Amino acid sequence: MSTISVIVGNPKPQSRTRQIAEELAQRVAAITGATVLSTVDLIDHGADLFAWPAPGIDPLNEQLRDSDYAIIATPTYKASYTGLLKAFLDRYPARALRGVTAIPIFTTASDEHALAVEFTLRPLLVELGASVPTRGLAFPTPRFDRRDEVLDEWIASEGHLLRAGNGSGAGAGAAGQAQQRAEVRS
Repeated sequence: MSTISVIVGNPKPQSRTRQIAEELAQRVAAITGATVLSTVDLIDHGADLFAWPAPGIDPLNEQLRDSDYAIIATPTYKASYTGLLKAFLDRYPARALRGVTAIPIFTTASDEHALAVEFTLRPLLVELGASVPTRGLAFPTPRFDRRDEVLDEWIASEGHLLRAGNGSGAGAGAAGQAQQRAEVRS
């Protein structure tokens, strides 16, 4: 069974960023057959993210590492992702997310930051070993009330790149991914 993790790095609980990420996850699940796991809203774990060690964070890191797909969402802060998200992703060594197909999402207040998702979050996810076969989603928050339209347009444009068996690493099977991750950890 394929799984999708949703990781939200917004410092506001129950944010619009979370809502966009969860709604996109449902659309990705519909085209991939994957099961959406419980959302990890990092603000709920903020104090632990900056503690070393933090055993309460370990299951969250494992959930993402063991997922087939990951929706990684953040609001745009200074043309980049939040420190909250960075603190979470800093817990992974290089290539630790090999076998995970990631979809980066930025919520943006204006189109001026539309490319930030491609120039900041995508490279970080690739450095961690994730496959990022689609363009990132720069979701314009002024269009929040028309989010179905925005998300459906993104799926129509990018969804074919996420289907199992597309060669991106998605759908490689839990056993194969577990072996790949074991190799990365050793």
